[in-house]
Amino acid sequence: MMNFIAIILICTGLFFSLVGAIGAIRLPDFYSRSHALGVMDTLGTLLILGGLASYYGLSVVTAKLFMIIMFFYLANPTITHVLTRAAFKSGLKPWSQDLL
Repeated sequence: MMNFIAIILICTGLFFSLVGAIGAIRLPDFYSRSHALGVMDTLGTLLILGGLASYYGLSVVTAKLFMIIMFFYLANPTITHVLTRAAFKSGLKPWSQDLL
């Protein structure tokens, strides 16, 4: 049963990572791309590592994976915010489409 849960979590994490990569290619500007990558890669990575933790059960490996999960949970959104804020302060304008 734990193998089935691990497979589901890992496959779901791979799906979200793939959607984030597609968003990085298809979206029009830096801000949209960084949002897609920041959200989807964080979720994808957390699900993949959670799947690995459920596969290994309670062990030292799971404790290490939990520490990595906490690092990603804190670092990925922070890094995304810092990059987009630096881009905005350097003068990079958000994409806009004229509707007229």
